[in-house]
Amino acid sequence: MTLNDIRTLIQNDLQATDQLILQRLASDVLLINQIGHYIIHNGGKRLRPLITLLSAKACDYQGQDHLIMAAVIEFIHTSTLLHDDVVDESDTRRGQKTANEVWGNAASVLVGDFLYSRSFEMMVEPGIMRIMQVMSEATNVIAEGEVLQLLNCRDADTDEARYMDVIHRKTAKLFEAAALMGPVLTQQPELESAFADYGRHLGAAFQLIDDVLDYTADSEELGKNIGDDLAEGKPTLPLIYAMQNGNSAQQATIRRAIEHDGIALLQQVTEIIQQTNAIAFTQQKAQQEAELAKQALNSLKPSAYKQALIALADLAVTRTH
Repeated sequence: MTLNDIRTLIQNDLQATDQLILQRLASDVLLINQIGHYIIHNGGKRLRPLITLLSAKACDYQGQDHLIMAAVIEFIHTSTLLHDDVVDESDTRRGQKTANEVWGNAASVLVGDFLYSRSFEMMVEPGIMRIMQVMSEATNVIAEGEVLQLLNCRDADTDEARYMDVIHRKTAKLFEAAALMGPVLTQQPELESAFADYGRHLGAAFQLIDDVLDYTADSEELGKNIGDDLAEGKPTLPLIYAMQNGNSAQQATIRRAIEHDGIALLQQVTEIIQQTNAIAFTQQKAQQEAELAKQALNSLKPSAYKQALIALADLAVTRTH
């Protein structure tokens, strides 16, 4: 099952979600419209809304509020991207200039805030308190993850446990919230644990492959500069593994790259990552997370939507961008 197959399965819902996103982006403040439309339409995968829609269908949801929640998930994700690009001083995302590069940091932060507040305005509409509990916790945990990542920057002693804590909070938590919308909307609390586990493990797998692609992908295909994580001093799993398993000279090079020189040492660091099998290790870790995601759905009744969720876990670890 390809990503196109999955999208075709819920094509009407995806189109309706896109229309809703455009409607709810609307503001009488021109700059909000400009920046919102710029980043929303800049080639995103819409993976998190896709999970929300599939989760609802897999739980036999018959209403329309899953469209609202898919849009909410996308708005929250987009707001984190706007804030991330400012914090990371990024100039490229999805092959285009970042919003902060075009309009400046202040505008990007404030429009990110608008998307956050609009998402909370929308998530009240289904009238289900459990939605508010899930989403408010998720946004809080994501913020904690951002701060933890900031603390890890330029710290060459960051270990795997600290790094996995960051990605479980910063990335996987929103995947978890997206996956939870099915059982929450259908008020089937007995299914919440399975969907939460699915989303959390899928999100971790997705982020680990992002770490791999930062050292192995083509920059044009990836849509951002190769080595961005290294340039920002982020000790991702390939770096951490290479640091732990390299010889003293290799460890010294990686330490210098993380703490000071960053992108200037990209070629040397990439070679060390290959020599220490750090890419293979990270891919294996991502595969383990994907398998755990699939196993989490074992108790779910068979359906095309369940198969699509399982296929997404496989696609998360085989993608090239």
